[in-house]
Amino acid sequence: MEGYLHQHHHISVNVDTDRFPQWSIQETKEFLMIRAGLDQTFMETKRNKLLWEVVANKMKEKGFHRSSEQCKCKWKNLVTRYKGCETMESESLRQQFPFYNELQEIFAARMHRMLWAEAEGAASGSKKKAVQLSSDEEDDNEESDEEKVSIRKKKKGKKTANIGGDGSSSGNNNNLRDILEDFMKQQMQMEMQWREAFEARENDRRIKEMEWRKTMEALENERIMMDRRWREREEQRRIREEARGEKRDALITALLNKLRREEI
Repeated sequence: MEGYLHQHHHISVNVDTDRFPQWSIQETKEFLMIRAGLDQTFMETKRNKLLWEVVANKMKEKGFHRSSEQCKCKWKNLVTRYKGCETMESESLRQQFPFYNELQEIFAARMHRMLWAEAEGAASGSKKKAVQLSSDEEDDNEESDEEKVSIRKKKKGKKTANIGGDGSSSGNNNNLRDILEDFMKQQMQMEMQWREAFEARENDRRIKEMEWRKTMEALENERIMMDRRWREREEQRRIREEARGEKRDALITALLNKLRREEI
């Protein structure tokens, strides 16, 4: 009976230990910035358990206490949601995922590095670097669909190079051209999204500025009207005071004249 109670108590403690607060937006943004800075190292390293420890330590430096396993699970969840947004045709639905732009920048930078590695490998005759950059065995399903397509194209180009002999250079050039076209399309899409977001913010700013100007104009008009009323009241008071003074002077003059006549 005591063993059962001890086992039951041990299970409840583990359950409480496993609980942790949800990720805030600011914490997730800091996490993505740290992960983006280490993305190239993640791509070059097959065993990246130690890298997730580095991410967890950097999060602690920022004031967020997360374990390496929590950081790894958070990354996989974010990538899964990003892939789901990639399949959406509507931009408004994509924007419902608040970290879509951050993840898109990470994968665009990764694609850019792979393109440079491919170009350098083609120039120097070495393909080892490009292969290392595309290895990410510890993070399941982290690569985007476009990256998988580019990796398949590169593998196909290698097979053609081994079989075709003289046609290897033209096959590599075609492969590189296709990758560059995909990359340029993605860059144009990112630029269009940035422009749309900028125009939306600019329109909001203009609307708020117009509302502020209208409010200021209404307050200024009200101040002018109040000042005008005050001036009119002051003018009327001055006229009444002058009329009252004239009557008083006339009365005094009449009394003096009457006294003079009586003395005579």
